[in-house]
Amino acid sequence: MNDNSLSSGPRTPLTLLGTGAMGTALGRAWLAAGHPLTVWNRTPRRTDALTAEGAVAAGSAAEAVAANRLVVACLLDDASVGAALEGADLAGRHLVNLTTGTPADARARAAWAEERGARLLDGGIMAVPPMIGAPGAFVFYSGDRELFEEHRGTLAVPAGTEYAGADPGLAALHDVALLTGMYGMFAGITSAFALLRDTEVAPGEFAPLLVSWLTAMAGQAHGMAARLASGDYTTDVVSHLAMQVAGTGTLLRTAEEQGVSAELITPFFDLMRRRLADGHGAEDTTGLVHLLRTR
Repeated sequence: MNDNSLSSGPRTPLTLLGTGAMGTALGRAWLAAGHPLTVWNRTPRRTDALTAEGAVAAGSAAEAVAANRLVVACLLDDASVGAALEGADLAGRHLVNLTTGTPADARARAAWAEERGARLLDGGIMAVPPMIGAPGAFVFYSGDRELFEEHRGTLAVPAGTEYAGADPGLAALHDVALLTGMYGMFAGITSAFALLRDTEVAPGEFAPLLVSWLTAMAGQAHGMAARLASGDYTTDVVSHLAMQVAGTGTLLRTAEEQGVSAELITPFFDLMRRRLADGHGAEDTTGLVHLLRTR
């Protein structure tokens, strides 16, 4: 539990819309810290776990919104947020939207809330439900800075807080960018284990080697960030693009020998070859960022 939950003084009451796995985890953290909690879910029985721990279930989303100034939404998608709040009086309410959406969704929802007399913070949760209330979980917030500072202590109870900026879309953008990096890593991990299937290499023995290697390689993100900032993609490059492209043939032939599809890694190799063909063989892979831009 975050240290804010241990501070003296009355706890801020709040409303939670959405009591799925993540919403329930958030609600439990707030209840454990002593925050009065009103909950609502489209399927009423899904509030039972939290009402058993002291939350008050509202009969409608509008009733739940009316109960408290601070209203947190953790619903299926942006359309669900609009549907849940459509009949509610939002004037004077402070909305914290922890529903997963795009940056454009967040900006449009912030404008929608303002038209209805509410102020909105958008959030991107960087955790799965079992992580809530434990060290390591955090949430990106973007939008109204004053609103963030006013409720920071309450928001920090279930997970750490990171303010991403005044643009309401920045929390979602950070969220999606990190998830994109994660899925790219998962693609590599999946391909690596596929190569070892039906061999004498035990997955449990290989896993520590893979984690150690990926941990070491993850530091390349700092180098790429520095190169993108400076625009210099060639100084002090250790493994230049021409050399890396030449080496991809070995990876692809090994996959073929092992009877494994290379479909998860060939798109990246294709980008490398395109950048090389454009005359950038002395660079590292930083320049591939430009090939992914569509505008």
